[in-house]
Amino acid sequence: MADSRYQKPPQAPPTFIATPESIIADTKRLISISKDLRDAMVKDVKPEDATFKSVILPRAQDDNKGALEAHRIGFYQAVSTDKALRDASSEAEKLMDDYGIESSMREDIFKLVDVAFKKNEKLDPESRRYLEKDHKSYVRNGLGIPAGPKRERFKEIKKRLSDLSIQFQKALNEEDGGLWLTPAELDGVPKDVISTLKVGDGENEGKVFLSFKYPDLFPTLKYAKDPEIRKKVFIANENKCNGNVPLFKETIVLRDEAARLLGYNNHAEFRIEDKMAKTPKTVDDFLGDLRTRLAPGGLKEIKNLLSVKQKDLEQLGKSSEFDGHYYLWDNRYYDRLMLEQDFQLDQEKIAEYFPLKTTIRAILYIFEELFGMVFVEITGEERDKISETGKGNDIVWHEDVQLFSVWDDEGEGSGFVGYLYMDLHPRPGKYGHAANFNLQPGFIQENGTRRYPATALVCNFSKPTPKKPSLLKHDEVVTLFHELGHGVHDLVSRTVYSRFHGTNTVRDFVEAPSQMLENWCWTPSQLKSLSKHYSFLSDDYRTAYEEDAKAGQKPSETIPDDLISSIIKTKHVNDALFNLRQLHFGIFDMMCHEPKSHDEIEAMDVSATYNKLRKEISKIEGPEVQGAKWDWGNGQATFGHLIGGYDAGYYGYLSSQVYSQDIFYTAFEQNPMDGKEGRRYRHTVLERGGSQEEMQTLEDFLGRKPSTEAFYRELGLDG
Repeated sequence: MADSRYQKPPQAPPTFIATPESIIADTKRLISISKDLRDAMVKDVKPEDATFKSVILPRAQDDNKGALEAHRIGFYQAVSTDKALRDASSEAEKLMDDYGIESSMREDIFKLVDVAFKKNEKLDPESRRYLEKDHKSYVRNGLGIPAGPKRERFKEIKKRLSDLSIQFQKALNEEDGGLWLTPAELDGVPKDVISTLKVGDGENEGKVFLSFKYPDLFPTLKYAKDPEIRKKVFIANENKCNGNVPLFKETIVLRDEAARLLGYNNHAEFRIEDKMAKTPKTVDDFLGDLRTRLAPGGLKEIKNLLSVKQKDLEQLGKSSEFDGHYYLWDNRYYDRLMLEQDFQLDQEKIAEYFPLKTTIRAILYIFEELFGMVFVEITGEERDKISETGKGNDIVWHEDVQLFSVWDDEGEGSGFVGYLYMDLHPRPGKYGHAANFNLQPGFIQENGTRRYPATALVCNFSKPTPKKPSLLKHDEVVTLFHELGHGVHDLVSRTVYSRFHGTNTVRDFVEAPSQMLENWCWTPSQLKSLSKHYSFLSDDYRTAYEEDAKAGQKPSETIPDDLISSIIKTKHVNDALFNLRQLHFGIFDMMCHEPKSHDEIEAMDVSATYNKLRKEISKIEGPEVQGAKWDWGNGQATFGHLIGGYDAGYYGYLSSQVYSQDIFYTAFEQNPMDGKEGRRYRHTVLERGGSQEEMQTLEDFLGRKPSTEAFYRELGLDG
């Protein structure tokens, strides 16, 4: 039972009781309210009387209230088991996007905003920032283009881009392909993975269905001994969403056209203008410098991995199959083999110490100690008590979902913070990666009271079996820490306007707080505190473990020091190749959005460009070495980031690491559990969201301008 102070949240959690019909009706109602407000504003406010209070504030408050419903309406498409509900959610998102485009191009409203902007009223800093962003957004949404055919074309492009984005993500969410394979073909893949696969009948009798979901795909690429099977799986996964190929191409062509209509040289120039980097040249220089620094290390790592491959084939009696090439479908397999052979890294053994539920609890405890928070899981009858409907099932969207109320601890005042949801296992139709979704933003309501946020962690970790709970590989522990980092950012943010709440920062900063927290997963004391061998969780698990374990083998309750040591030693093994892979994504993103001319982007063979660039940057080879054409795969068609907001922004995953490592080395390297520094970080960085310039936020915390020194030091490269 939770402490009595933490039993009665002052705000009920959101409900998830929508129907396909109600989603569309609610969307139309929200749009109508918003449109009526703007129509009344144009009617009632004379241009000369336009002020922040009469023109900006009412729309900001409308956005605040609308987001309480709109975020949930769009969320159903990522998590609902009901296809009709997912479809309605996608349709609702289209309606909202179309209205948003129309609204953002209203010249009558812009004229009022422009007057208010030029009055230069004395405002609090966050309101001033809102006014500046609001004014600029109208210009960036086409009102800088003279009225006429060009502006109409711009609007047409914006609507089409919205449609393309929704179609692209829907295809990814609903992708349900895979391969029927025999157990013999999956030789080497852990039996825990194979035991969860669907068993075939009829023409597929004797086979199992390997989907492209992460819990199936990654272990197969890591462990399947047959290189032809790994190749088959790898190429099939690259081609799992080929319907997205024309959507991707149309998207980048239209983005370029729209940017040129606005007077920019390309889409990257348009997008990066408002980010920390400011110009594409800054991004290109950063990525180019990093590529130059990493390239020698990548070649050295491939040479070492080729040696592992040659020895492996010799031991398998297949020396004749060694052709001196290192392939894309080799990488996960031989990376894993090297870690096991050279560093005694046994991922399966390590995973035994990270059962999902206890690992989550341990991570939350770290956040409690660092940031002054309390997480209280809400289950059973407690859900009924806090639900607005009196039904606990109404406040979750699926039976697997965990729900926590989140509070400040006594030192922070014991106040309510918000709600945290966790949806952690794959299922048909669900978002296929790991992400944090804001369900309801926090903000200050019109009566001056605080509206509290709700945020959801959506992941795809393996499901428990009768003999074992869901067990996390170390890289999955890192993923969990990272995404929960986004969740905490979303929860503790304290902004006046929802526009700046939580992770609503510029894209080349948003990853930094979560990347910073990944360092805890590489700290011996924290790994020890996160761990608990699953056989200690229940008598049934202990019995099952003893049946499977070697005679007399008894595990320690927490992860032993030798396993921790093996994890720490491998932190930067093949790190150059990992970062070159990130560079491939980032540079491909810039190539798609930084063409010299519109003709150049129209003529681009996107699939060939994607695959050639990967070979050039990573030096890892694909089927082209064996005679295939460069368009053998369509990886860009599965690259949701570039359609969903990271366009001309994927570099942010790398540039954010510069900031994240600077923060960690400055404040937490000596003592990762320093609660004083943790609370200072919470109040100085996380609480501010996007309510001020992100560079200012960084400088406030660091006490100086950020430096690349820690980033390059962490990578083992001289700064």
